[in-house]
Amino acid sequence: MKKILTLTGICILLMAGVNAQVRFGIRAGANFSKWAGDDLQVVEDLLEKTDGYVVTKGKTGFHAGAYVNIPISDYISFEPGLQYSKKGYSIKGDVQVNAVKLLALNAGLQVQSHYIDMPLHLVAHVAGGLNVYAGPQVSFLTRSTLNAKLGVLGISLFNRGFGITERFNKVDMGLSGGIGYTFDNGLNFAAGYEYGLSKLDKNDNYDVYNRVVRVSMGYTF
Repeated sequence: MKKILTLTGICILLMAGVNAQVRFGIRAGANFSKWAGDDLQVVEDLLEKTDGYVVTKGKTGFHAGAYVNIPISDYISFEPGLQYSKKGYSIKGDVQVNAVKLLALNAGLQVQSHYIDMPLHLVAHVAGGLNVYAGPQVSFLTRSTLNAKLGVLGISLFNRGFGITERFNKVDMGLSGGIGYTFDNGLNFAAGYEYGLSKLDKNDNYDVYNRVVRVSMGYTF
C-alpha cells in the first residue's frame, strides 16, 4: 500500500512540474453494487427455484472524495483520486403462508463493505466537455458487516449486525472506466463501472468479486 501511494505521489509531482494547469476537484454520487463470480452464480441459480420468494439484490450506497486533473496533452489528462465508497450485496425473502393469509414472513441478509478507493484514470477529452476515462483502481477495505433481519407482519423480530471484516481481503485490485461531461464552469457529471479483479474471500475459497455501477456529480476548481 505504501509503495502504491508513494508511486502515485511521485507521478503527480512530476506531471505537475511539466504542466502548470493542474486542477483539483471533488466528487460524490451513488453506487449500485453487487457481487459476481462462478460460486455466486450457483447460489443465484438455486434461488431461481424459489419462484421469486427469495431473491438476490444489489446494494445501493454512495461514494465521495477528491481528485487531481493533470493535463498530459491537449486531449489527454491523468486523473488520480481518493474516495470513500460503500459497496455490498443482499439476499431478501418474502414468504406468504396460504394457510394463514394474513401471515407474511420476511427475512434478509445484507453485506455492507466500506472501502477507500484510489482510481488512477487516463481521461480522453473527446469533444467539447465530453470525455471518456479508464484505468486501474486499488480499493482498501476498512470495515465489513453482515446485517441479518427477520420480520412478521411488518414487525421486526430480529435485526442484528455482525463484524466480518476479517473474512475479506483488505485490498481489491480492479479496473474502472466510464463517460463524463464537464461544463465550462467546472461542474461535471459521470457514469462509470468498476470491475473487481481480486477475490473477496480472504481464504481464497470462493470465486466472488465486486461489481459496481457508479453515477457521480463533481466540481473542478
